[in-house]
Amino acid sequence: MSNSLESAKQRTVTPFRHDTVGSFLRPEVLKEARVKYQNNEISADELQRVEDREIIKLVAKQKSVGLKAVTDGEFRRSWWHLDFMWGLDGVEKANADRGYQFQGEETRAETARLCGKVGFSSHPFVEHFKFLKEVAGEDAIARQTIPAPAQFLAELQRPDNKASTDSYYNSTEELVADIATAYNAAILAFYEAGCRSLQLDDCTWGMLCDKNYWELRQEDVAKLPDIAELYASVNKQAITGLPEDMIVTTHVCRGNYHSTWASSGSYEPVSEYLFGIDHIDGYYLEFDTDRAGDFTPLKHLKDQQVVLGLVSSKTGELEDKQEIIRRIKEAAQYVDLNHICLSPQCGFASTEEGNILTEEQQWKKLEFIKEIADEIWK
Repeated sequence: MSNSLESAKQRTVTPFRHDTVGSFLRPEVLKEARVKYQNNEISADELQRVEDREIIKLVAKQKSVGLKAVTDGEFRRSWWHLDFMWGLDGVEKANADRGYQFQGEETRAETARLCGKVGFSSHPFVEHFKFLKEVAGEDAIARQTIPAPAQFLAELQRPDNKASTDSYYNSTEELVADIATAYNAAILAFYEAGCRSLQLDDCTWGMLCDKNYWELRQEDVAKLPDIAELYASVNKQAITGLPEDMIVTTHVCRGNYHSTWASSGSYEPVSEYLFGIDHIDGYYLEFDTDRAGDFTPLKHLKDQQVVLGLVSSKTGELEDKQEIIRRIKEAAQYVDLNHICLSPQCGFASTEEGNILTEEQQWKKLEFIKEIADEIWK
């Protein structure tokens, strides 16, 4: 293992040394268009034209700050996860008993609920990706972000979804098999559309690290290995047998809504399960605050890249540059420096509400990350 700055090198495939998690603040014109569409003041085609224009601008801006891999900012979605789930066969949009709980805030009360067996026949996100790939051109890689299979499983097992899930599935094993099969088919559809870099966003691991989560569920923490194995299994099954040139990464989130968070705790309790999932090329991990614990769990990484989320997407204030460099060097005590990348801890707008910072601050964060990465990895 090398942690010498002299040996630090840039990368030519995703994840790149300076990177981003995927979502961006929605421009006001896009927010206004979405409201008009919901009020039946404009058509779906008119909304799409606004989305197209704003995504074209967004991709150009991402390139201008030096990003080599670009996303559509999740501009066509309301949620980072539910919109994808709603597009699968056997799934419908539904109202939940209550929203997701964050520190001091609660989200809109929406969920994904079963109305049949889970499957994949087609998905609007595939067409969305084709548009992104065309806009990205030859000088940038188009990245696709979707919620992890484990996240979908967790959504279907929420208390207010249990009855509908149980009405279609007699066992968790049967449900896991259908989720994995549907996801595998979806990922292959993205591949056929030209996608070679796909990211699975996953809050499940962050929740499992949190003692308060177990108390809220009123369950014994001894169940953690069983649940961790289940989540690792559905993710593994979904990405087994993919083409070798499809890069799959995952982002472990601790909650990112309107600049608030949902979970805390070291990665240690789940690290062996999380880092033991076959066919994952890189892990985007939140390390922007001490809520994530220290870097010790990184010792369980195999040959994957770890993208350190040391820069907060929740605030506009820039971090101290030397402190970020110091922490990268600290992480290099557990993982080779050439297996480390740098990014914000999460997206800037996991939901359409977005975090509490300006678009200008958002871009300065990414310029700041590139500046640090270029200084370390020549």
